Amino acid sequence: MTGTKPILQTFWTRNLTRDKSKRPSARTGGSGKHQKAPDSSLQQTARDTTWRARPRPVHLGISGQNFAQPSAAIFRRAASGVAVLYGFHAVREALRGKRRKTLDIYATEAAARRLEGEIAGAGVCPHIVTAEDLARRLGTGAVHQGVMLEALPLERLGLSDIVSRSGIVLVLDQITDPHNAGAILRTAAAFGVDAVIATHRHAPEMAGVVAKAASGGLEHVAIVSVVNLARALERLGDSGYLRLGLDSEAETSLATIPLRRPIALVLGGEGKGLRRLNRENCDFLVRLDMPGAIKSLNVSIACAVALTLLRAGLAGKAYSSPCPSWTRAT
Repeated sequence: MTGTKPILQTFWTRNLTRDKSKRPSARTGGSGKHQKAPDSSLQQTARDTTWRARPRPVHLGISGQNFAQPSAAIFRRAASGVAVLYGFHAVREALRGKRRKTLDIYATEAAARRLEGEIAGAGVCPHIVTAEDLARRLGTGAVHQGVMLEALPLERLGLSDIVSRSGIVLVLDQITDPHNAGAILRTAAAFGVDAVIATHRHAPEMAGVVAKAASGGLEHVAIVSVVNLARALERLGDSGYLRLGLDSEAETSLATIPLRRPIALVLGGEGKGLRRLNRENCDFLVRLDMPGAIKSLNVSIACAVALTLLRAGLAGKAYSSPCPSWTRAT
């Protein structure tokens, strides 16, 4: 891609040069005489005539240039204040979204070239590493696709920070599996959900496996963190939300509920389902009608089916996107 603006970070290769003026066969001045080779006893004071490695910058985006073989990677020490994202889509959307401060990006040469535009746009300097380096840092089970990003966590939001556009929020009641949480975030981003509400505790870290499973969706959904989910549901009810708790054994079908915005769809944790206080703070407990022998679905799949039904049921109903009245602290 000749002509593309180079990324700021440079990677060094060896450009072997030597001082030609000090070679024994070099001519100087106008005499045309050869100079004698320097005496070995004067090596401490004479200029060194051996081959030297002069660093030459190699830029991403300049065709015809090759990267040097990466040296042993030095990663940032794991810390609670640093979010680690990996996987092509997760890293790409983090770079594009610019919702978080980027600290460092580590990528194989091939991955760095694929993300060249996003890396340049984010103004970060990639460290070229090997796939083995990333596997040692992330673990052999991590599907890193040749790239890892270290960044600050997304800003924590409260209920009062929710901006109502679609009129739908998701409430997660102790969904702890990171793959399920990530899949729900991906679905939420696809459906344009206003926010995903979860507790500080009993929820997976919004990075790593969650970000990879979300396939970039984490960067496009507002994550609201609360201390007490039952109180948060009370506040949602006070603010006019229709609170629907999803339960495979509920007597009422979601398809029969008269829908109105705004809606809070409450999803229970794997195995346990909705906890008692959270069930009590729902306006309706609803089920998904499954025609087959199996009546329950994985929570992330159930979320997608429920959002599809909500979208269909709300079609054609006007919504003015009012600002909720938040009156009590969570």
